[in-house]
This record gives sequence, structure tokens and C-alpha cells, in this order.
Amino acid sequence: MPVFVTTPVDRTAGPYARRWSALIVLCLSLLIVVMANTSLIVAAPAMTTDLGLSSSDLQWVIDGYTVPYAALMLVLGSIGDKYSRRGALVTGLLIFAGGSVMGSLVHETGLVIAARAIMGVGAAVVMPATLSLLVAIFPKHERARAITAWTATSGLAIAVGPLVAGWLLESHAWGSTFLINVPIAVLAVAGALVLVPPSKADTAFRIDYVGGLLSIVSVGSLVYAIIEGPHFGWGAGPVTAAVVAAAGLPAFVAWELRHPRPMLDVRKFAHRPFSGSMTAVLFFFFGTFGSIYYATQFLQFVLGYDALETGVRLLPLAGAVFLGAAVTGRLTPKLGMKPMVVTGMVLGTLAVLLLTRVDKTSTYGDFLPTLMLLGLAVGLSVSPATDTIMGSFPENELGVGGGANDTALELGGSLGIAILGSLLGTVYKDRLTDLVGGHLPAAALDTAKDSVGGGLAVAQEIAKTPSAGPQQAQALVDAVHEAFAHGVAQTSLVGGIIMAAGTLIVLAVLPGRRAAGEPEPKATEADRGAERAESVPNSRAA
Repeated sequence: MPVFVTTPVDRTAGPYARRWSALIVLCLSLLIVVMANTSLIVAAPAMTTDLGLSSSDLQWVIDGYTVPYAALMLVLGSIGDKYSRRGALVTGLLIFAGGSVMGSLVHETGLVIAARAIMGVGAAVVMPATLSLLVAIFPKHERARAITAWTATSGLAIAVGPLVAGWLLESHAWGSTFLINVPIAVLAVAGALVLVPPSKADTAFRIDYVGGLLSIVSVGSLVYAIIEGPHFGWGAGPVTAAVVAAAGLPAFVAWELRHPRPMLDVRKFAHRPFSGSMTAVLFFFFGTFGSIYYATQFLQFVLGYDALETGVRLLPLAGAVFLGAAVTGRLTPKLGMKPMVVTGMVLGTLAVLLLTRVDKTSTYGDFLPTLMLLGLAVGLSVSPATDTIMGSFPENELGVGGGANDTALELGGSLGIAILGSLLGTVYKDRLTDLVGGHLPAAALDTAKDSVGGGLAVAQEIAKTPSAGPQQAQALVDAVHEAFAHGVAQTSLVGGIIMAAGTLIVLAVLPGRRAAGEPEPKATEADRGAERAESVPNSRAA
């Protein structure tokens, strides 16, 4: 038996025998891609101190990963379809590992941001490849279970990322949080070659590079504007990016409608199962990523947990994800996907709204119900939505399907962190000004208003000043805690309202079980050809 799998999946007799082992490799690849963002949340304070990062610098250390990640997934998914999905996975993992090594070695802000951007490019190759390979490898009757495992891995990474980073930061510098990706990526590359069969579209096609370029420019500009504008003001850069996105998205739609073989058949959005599922993914990760972003800051800066303690306290979220995944695996075939998706979104909305009770006296116990409800909601709703999205694409376009799903996920997360994070910052500044505005020098007040970490740093300096001392320092700490808690509560109210609106939209758009039986969105001749091919035994397209 050869060490490497060389037989394409569409040429195997019956279902691929080692598909569940291959799924472990795909989930491992997904794990480090998601962990790359969540681990940075707890590593950020150490990086800020060591590199002397400003608020803008830190934002771009985080989001230098997000822009290429969101912008490139659709195009890179299509390239994987045409040439090799397994090849795309391996290439993406190697790029990701290279960026991780660079990030662990450099000590200049610009180079760290560049390393994060390289990792984002690698992630944009890996994410759609994992989903497209999953759907290509598993027969239809097993795909929902496999996608449930894939979804559970995403939830696990949200909690495990901070835990692993916190453990490393106990005895190592922040660069170790980059370097941990390398052995995992190498293991996943080896696993891909040994366990994952080659796969690509079974018919030749020309890639719609014009549509791809329009999608890169439009999505990249939109994500840049979302990140930069709310946080740092609507100057020339964010405004220009917003204008480019506003012009580019209609141009992309117009081009795709006219192209004989579009990068993304936008007609699919006219079909309610697809558009409702895409909307659900976007809104769900808006609330999930946004609330975890500021809940983690509260645990660290207000409750005083270190990185490892914070990671441990996020573990109930991971456990709840697996519980939700187990429930949805049993109930979705019986009840249909709409009840599961909507129930998950209701629970997610409730989880965010629970944080409106937060004040400066809140403890970890006040955050635990939110974490558990968010995890349960992820497990319940994301898997059926993702399964529906992937089922809307013919087998020749699985990479594009994965790219579309993951773009909605990443766009929703970016919106959540940017919009809710910006609102939190504004409320925090206003509240802190009301509390201590007349008691601090202007420069110290500006630093304290920049972030909760800045406010606590000012308090430390005041404690060292003979004319002020510990009492005034403690008064500022109390004010910072109160202002940040007030910001969390107010931001959660807005986030919950947005989530509730998204839930109502999804409830209206998703069809019921009977209505969902309407013809599948097979809009193109290529789609219909793929549908015919599926009726032939052992002709699953790679």
C-alpha cells in the first residue's frame, strides 16, 4: 500500500474508506486557522507592552489577518476546484506556517502585521479547501454529521486558542503563540498527503478572474472600511474604501449575472434556503465574535485573570458547542434545518442580552451563562446552515461554496468586533470622562480614555506619584472598571437588538420544511450537469 493517497476520490469504489480519518486532518487544519485569531486576544497585552503598540497598531496586528482572509477565500476556493483541493490545503498550510514562523521571530510592528497578513492568505486557502474536501469525500447521507464535526471544531478553537496561548505565556514570550501553529500545520500537511485523497472538479472550466478581482477589491475594501472607520474615524482611507466597496459590489453582481460561468452564481441568493443560511451565518458570528471580544477583555482587565486563567474560563463555551452539535445531529433530520437555525439564533441573542446586566461588581459567574448559551447556539445552528449553503453548490464548485460560507462567517465576525468594539470604546470614553474628567491632567485622561488597559496603566503611574498615591490610583481603577462595565452593558444591548433583528430576518427568509422542498437552485447548465452526474454510482465529482 502506498504511503500517500494518490487515487482521486471520484475514482474510488464506493465511499472513501478512510474518510473519518481524513476528517480529523481537515478539522486540525481548521483548528489552527481559527485559533490564530482567538489566541491573539489573550496575547495582545504582552504584545502591546513589548512592542509599544498604539491602539491603531494593535488593531492592525489583529486585523492584518482578517482583510486578506476575508477578501481571498472566494477566488482561492475556485482555484482549488480547478486544480487541486488537496493541493490548495497543503499550500495554504505551508503559507500559514511560514507566516507563523515570521511572526514569532520579528520584533517590529510593521513586520508583525505583515506576518499576520501572510497567515491570513494561508488561512484563505485552507478554509474553503477544508469544506470542499469534506463534501467531496463524504457521501450525502453522512455529510451533515461531518459538517457538524467541522462546526464543533470552530467552536472548540474559540475556547482552546486563548487556553493554549495563556499556557504558553506563563513561561514564554508572545512569539510562542505564533510558533505553536507550526508543528500542527506540519502534522496536518503530512496527514493530508497520507489520508486525504486528491480532489478537483471533474470538468474543465475557465476561472472567472474578472469576477474574482471584483470580489477581492469589493470585500477587501468593505472589511478595511469596517475595521478602520468605526475605530479611528472616517478619514480619507476608510471613506475611499467604503466608496470602492459600494461601487465594486454592484459591479461584481452585474458581471456575474452576465458571465457564462461566474465565480459565484449570485442567482442563488434568490433561493431562500441559501440566502437565509448565509444571513444566519453572518448575523450569528457578528454577535458571537463581538461579545467574546469584549467579554474576554472584561475577564482580563476588570476581573484580573491572567491569560491562562482566561483561557480556562472559556472552556465551557467549547463544551456547550459539542452539546449543541450532538443535539442538532439528532434533531435536524427530524425537525428540519429552520427550527434548529432559528432556535440557535434565539439562544445567541439571549446570550448577548444577558451581558446587559454587567456592572463593575460582576464576577465570572455573570459571564458563564452567556458563554454556555453562545456555545450551545453555535452547535445548534451553524452546522445546518453550513450544510444548506454547501448543498446549494454543484460538486464542481465546492471550493466556491466553502469560500462563500467562510466569507459570510468572517465578514460577520469582522462586523461584530469592529462595530461593537467601536461602540464599546465610545461608551467607555464618555463614561470615564464623566467620572474622572475633572480630576486628571489632559494627557493622562487621553491615555486612560484610549482603552481599559490604558486606564489601568495610568492608575499604576499615579500610584507611584508621591502627591497622589494609592488612594487616587484605586479611585481611577474603580472608575475605569465602572466605565468599561457600563460600556459592556450598553454595547450588549445594541448587539442583542441587532441579533434579534437578524433572527427575525432569518425566520422570515428561511422556508419551512415543505417550502424547502422547492427545486434546488441549479441555475446554470454546469449545475444541472453536476446534478445528473450524481445519479450515476461512484461518479461523485472531486
